Amino acid sequence: MNRDHIKLAIAPIGWTNDDMPELGSENSFQQCISEMALAGFVGCEVGNKYPRDIAQLKKALDLRGLQICNAWHSTFFAKGHHQKTLDEFTQQVDFLYSLGAKVIGCSEQSMSIQGTTKAVYDEKPEFSDIEWTRVTEGYNQLAEIAATRGISVALHHHMGTGIQTPAEIDRFMSATNDNVFLLFDTGHIYCSERSQQSVMAVLEKHIARIKHVHLKDCRDSKLQRVKEEKLSFLDGVRLGMFTVPGDGVIDFKPVFELLDSSGYQGWMVVEAEQDPAIANPLEYALKARQYLRDTADI
Repeated sequence: MNRDHIKLAIAPIGWTNDDMPELGSENSFQQCISEMALAGFVGCEVGNKYPRDIAQLKKALDLRGLQICNAWHSTFFAKGHHQKTLDEFTQQVDFLYSLGAKVIGCSEQSMSIQGTTKAVYDEKPEFSDIEWTRVTEGYNQLAEIAATRGISVALHHHMGTGIQTPAEIDRFMSATNDNVFLLFDTGHIYCSERSQQSVMAVLEKHIARIKHVHLKDCRDSKLQRVKEEKLSFLDGVRLGMFTVPGDGVIDFKPVFELLDSSGYQGWMVVEAEQDPAIANPLEYALKARQYLRDTADI
């Protein structure tokens, strides 16, 4: 890949899990960002142990040559929490603007089961037509708000939510304006459809509006257990259904080739939530970084 077009980051969720704070509770913020830099990454996303004080956070990151590239933000338009969502979004945009980030990754969390005990493959929410309209109109507004700060809104399609499958991604993208983008997550597409073909199909169809990329791999045997045993999303994470690129079943070479040939410019973020007591975060960060050198030449 063109090294001038790509920056590599890693998410802190391998060290401390936002949905399950007990996973990685022993890992400090300082350890997390130090090991990110040691593994050879130049950026990261925001985790639950990151200080919210801008000066304190910037100093810690600058010492290690790291930059904030994105942060998760939950939206609740389908439920009708329109103004509250806009107000909280504006605060998060201001925070990211102060840190120099250019993307905010948003997930529509109305009725989401990702943090519940419900079976992730059987009980995901389905939006009504009215709820879809609330979501797409809401995201058009988010894009306008973010644009005033030079930041792009990118939808994070996610397991256990109303925008998970390729068809749901298609519906969202077709109903939103061109300044609403997609955060493409290899692991969540593969996990949803259990198919390399689906990973490439979503990438090919929406490549022009992909603004941020999450590189997540999957372990097929673990996904099969999650499906057969009707486990929750969080159970699947604990079980190890996700891992870093090169350690699972996804073939990333065509992903990298298509991103490169399309002229994608931006961040690629290793994001693989696992139990850090089982999957040592530094070990897996180093493994991912070497895989990117070997496979994408970056």
